[in-house]
This record gives sequence, structure tokens and C-alpha cells, in this order.
Amino acid sequence: MTLPQRPLIEVAIVAVPETAGSALYGMVDVLLAAGNLWQTLVRSEEKTRLFSVRIVAVTDAPFACGNGIPVRPDFSVKDSYIPEIVILPEIWLGPDEDMKGRYPDLMDWICQQHANGAFIYSACSGAIMLASTGLLDGCDATSHWGYQDLFRKNFPNIRFKPAPNLILADVSGQIVTAGGTTSWHDLVIHIISRHCSPGEALRIAKVYLLKWHSEGQLPYESLVRNNIHADAVVKVCERSLQKFFRARDAIQKTVEQAKIPERTLKRRFKTATGSTLIEYLQNLRIEEAKHQLETNDKSVESICYEVGYEDVSFFRRLFKRLTGMTPSQYRQMFQPLLMVSNLAEKIDR
Repeated sequence: MTLPQRPLIEVAIVAVPETAGSALYGMVDVLLAAGNLWQTLVRSEEKTRLFSVRIVAVTDAPFACGNGIPVRPDFSVKDSYIPEIVILPEIWLGPDEDMKGRYPDLMDWICQQHANGAFIYSACSGAIMLASTGLLDGCDATSHWGYQDLFRKNFPNIRFKPAPNLILADVSGQIVTAGGTTSWHDLVIHIISRHCSPGEALRIAKVYLLKWHSEGQLPYESLVRNNIHADAVVKVCERSLQKFFRARDAIQKTVEQAKIPERTLKRRFKTATGSTLIEYLQNLRIEEAKHQLETNDKSVESICYEVGYEDVSFFRRLFKRLTGMTPSQYRQMFQPLLMVSNLAEKIDR
């Protein structure tokens, strides 16, 4: 028996040439499967569709999105279509790009849907498009951790938080941003749970093997990134820290190489990199510790000493603060990936 059809929840997923096809069609597929795929697999008669999912673009003309994946929009922003939910999926952008000046009609349409009461959701770098509308000004937001410098520089009115996997921009939850590249998994589970039921969200997660990233983004973040700046003295200091980060006197060596007053160096370093000298040093050490935990079975104590710390308790606390996990939890999570990679190499030989 098929249950009586309840009104479908209208979902518009925004697509532009920069859109990542995997996120676009992944969400289309999962939302359309809600209410019927699990039920089909377990031979339940209680099947029903829950969502109507449409692709919305600047025009209704077909185009190719990221990696040449074809897109056939169902509606354009000029059509009289009013969805209950608008989703901005991941877009392919460099770490220094934003969407300002691109697709003004689309930006106006997103703002209008928000004014109409639609829920606005973004996944990963879709938050950059959302930020460009102005709807996130004065709000908390997240995106892929790789864009935190972009938000700091280009969207200073947004309180960017790189750690969480989901953030509600306001208490009503009308706007929600999700974190890293596959954060659309978390987002689609949230949408199904919120707009349908937690039980159906759990069933869909089981069918698709979707994982709720309760650990957030910190374990996946690279703590050492190449910040683009023109301060030659700071560049010398960065190279010095990268060379001597294991040494007890790494900061002292760096200050000596800078050949400028220490207070001046600290100010210029923070301005150019967004980090203090000690934060930069800690990031280098913990990034090396992460690599060690991923690739070998040395004790946590040995790794602590190798990366430049003598106090193991302090090292453990710092590691957890920067990664969201204890060293042992981190090893347990990421070392299996190396084992799979090594197995693949053996098969290839």
C-alpha cells in the first residue's frame, strides 16, 4: 500500500557554471529518494515522495558545470517559482576568489526567496555565494576550512568559524551553512530530519552510508597554509620557522634572522599571515605530529619529543585544541586510510 501523497516540499537547488556536479546531483538524488528508497529495499508498502527538487539557474538554457558535467535547469530566476527551500551547493573557487559581481540576478533572487520566508542552505563553498548576497552579514557561518582567510579578508562582517560541520546563522535557523567538501551529506541529513522526520533521515543515512561528521572539520584542516603576502621579512621568518620548528629556540632563531625589533616583527607577522609567531610554530609542530600519527606506530610521547615539546600533557591538550581530537583518536581515524592506500599500491604492483 502506498500512503496518501502529502504535499511535496518544494526544493530549489541553485546551479551555475562553477557548481560542483557531485554535490548538485548528490543532493538531488538523496532528496528524491527520501520516503521511498529505504522502503523499497525492505519491501515496505509505505512508500511516498517527500520532496520536489528542481534545479534553478540564471537562465533555463542547458550548460556545463564543474568538470564539464551537464546541467539542464528546470527553472530560471526569472520564472515565477517560489520554493520552500533553497540550497546553494559547493562551487569550484580558488582560496582567494569570491562571487562579488557575478550573477547579480541570481543574488537578487536568493535574497527575494529569503524575504519570502524560504529556508536558505549552503554546502561548503556555496557559503561564498551566500556571503556575496549580504544575507550572512553580522551572522555566524562556516564553509570549507580552506576559505577562512578569504572570509577574514573579503567578508569581515561575517563571523566565520572553520570548525563546525553545520552552523545556524540565526536562532530561527532560516539560514544554515555547512562545512567541508562532502558537508552536503551532513546538510541533506539535517534537511530531511528537520523538514520530514529524524527517522527518515536515519534511514537515508543508512541506505547511502552517509556519515554525520560530529567531529567537525578540525581533524581534516591543514594547519599550515601558504598565505599570499608581499612582506619579504615575514617570508624569511616563515622559512626559518619551517626549518627550525623542532628546536627549543625556534622563535629566538627566527627573531634573530629578521633583523628588526621583536615587537615590530610580531606585528608584521600577524598582519601578513593572520597568525602570531607562536601560533605559526604550534601549527607546524602539530601538523608534523599529525603526519607521524598517520604514517607510523611511534608512541605519542616519542612524537611529542620529536616535534619539539617536552611536556606530553601540554602536547596532548594543544593537539586536541587544534584538531578536535586526542592524538590516539586522530591515529585511529586516519591511519586506516594509509593502510588502504598501501594495499592499493601492492595490488598495482
